[in-house]
Amino acid sequence: MEVNYKFKTKPYAHQVEALDRSVDKESFGFFMEMGTGKSKVLIDSIAYLGSQSTYPLDRVEFALIIAPKGVYRNWINKEIPQHFSDEVPHTVCHWQANQGKAYREQVREFFSSREPGVKIFVMNVEAFSSAKGKKAGEWMAEKFGRFGLIAIDESTTIKNHKAKRTKSLLKIADKFKYRRLLTGSPVTKSPMDLFAQFQFLDPKILGYDSFYAFQGRYAVLQKRSMGAHSFQQVLGYKNLEELTRKIDPFTFRVLKKDCLDLPEKTYTVRSVGLTMEQLRMYKDLQKEAMTLLDDGKLVSAPQVITQMLRLQQVLSGHIKTDQGDMLEVPTQRLSAMMDCIEEVSGKILIWSRFRYDIVNIRAELAKVYGADSVVSYYGDTSDKDREIAIDRFQNGNARFFVANPATAGYGLTLTEASTVIYYANDFNLETRIQSEDRCHRIGQKNPVTYIDLIADGTIDEKIVKALRDKIDIGARVLGEEAREWLKLTPKSQAA
Repeated sequence: MEVNYKFKTKPYAHQVEALDRSVDKESFGFFMEMGTGKSKVLIDSIAYLGSQSTYPLDRVEFALIIAPKGVYRNWINKEIPQHFSDEVPHTVCHWQANQGKAYREQVREFFSSREPGVKIFVMNVEAFSSAKGKKAGEWMAEKFGRFGLIAIDESTTIKNHKAKRTKSLLKIADKFKYRRLLTGSPVTKSPMDLFAQFQFLDPKILGYDSFYAFQGRYAVLQKRSMGAHSFQQVLGYKNLEELTRKIDPFTFRVLKKDCLDLPEKTYTVRSVGLTMEQLRMYKDLQKEAMTLLDDGKLVSAPQVITQMLRLQQVLSGHIKTDQGDMLEVPTQRLSAMMDCIEEVSGKILIWSRFRYDIVNIRAELAKVYGADSVVSYYGDTSDKDREIAIDRFQNGNARFFVANPATAGYGLTLTEASTVIYYANDFNLETRIQSEDRCHRIGQKNPVTYIDLIADGTIDEKIVKALRDKIDIGARVLGEEAREWLKLTPKSQAA
């Protein structure tokens, strides 16, 4: 079905194709790799279905967008304002676990308003593990589902058919007229990951109400015993061509390498919530820095940057004490990075300015993907091991290259990577430019996506914006500007 619709931002050819293929279907999955613009496709879908030109399709009056903690604020702050058509009236509201009086009044006004257009409500998927979140979802489904659309961003968050949030969302999805899935990698471990995701879309697509019946059709099983207990062990998979034929009419799959119309560089952010311990420590350090600034003891850029560095360490999940000991701080940053990795294919370059991060990242990747999947490159790496790391990444089977940009950001060719994650940014503009160019250079055959992990309302935001705008941070953190950088208000993202 060809879409007649005025876009707010110009789509790429593959985005138009995704929209055309999906718009007249009640159930559809956008299986589009990170960096290919699946968020925009969903937003354009909602806007089109909510417009006056929808006939003969049922017009959408309400959309419920569900995403992980680290992503859902991005929908509110960036994606919807940037891409939703100005021609289609709409209002946006989002879920908050801690619901004060002001928030409750905001939500009441949102749902009671009789203004024409589409109401868009954004929730984090983790909320559906709680009784409060489940109840809210069920209420929205009953009230708005008949003329509504429900979408799950990063739909592998519901791949476990036994999980509480999966069961909650399957029950809710059944009430909605339109259902959408978004993910760059619908299968992360095995084809069995598809069952719950397609139950969400429409059980009729796969034709199985039971996971075990689905497993019996597409998995090779062997009965095993352990003591008095017996279980089915998966030895392999079968009938996968049949499975592909079933899902193909309801999905659109695209990888970055297939999108010849994409720009050479694509930048995106992944929000990372702060743990309560991080929030407390960040505010304590922030107060200390502001006191030093008010007392006139922070008079130079290096002094201010030292304070910013301590704040940045806390955001990464560690800080060095006055005695020189390393104190570990609970953080969600590592898990946010792992979620990003699930969304992309191919080799990945990961930068962090901190040795502590590099060691932890390598250990986590080795645990999940195997020791041979990852190499590292930082100050303590010997010359011989540096050569080996480069060769294993460029020519061997290592999928991840974890490095310090001040050490590995100059002179190296790492063109096997088309995804770059900045775990913790260096403040130096030249270092950032050089580190970006390690994979974006002669020999690179694919567009490159750069992902910055940021904690909302912290110096992370300022640092990333400055570096992307090609601003020398050292020249900007004096006087009142330093005050602005240091007194940002961090936000917790507890479900």
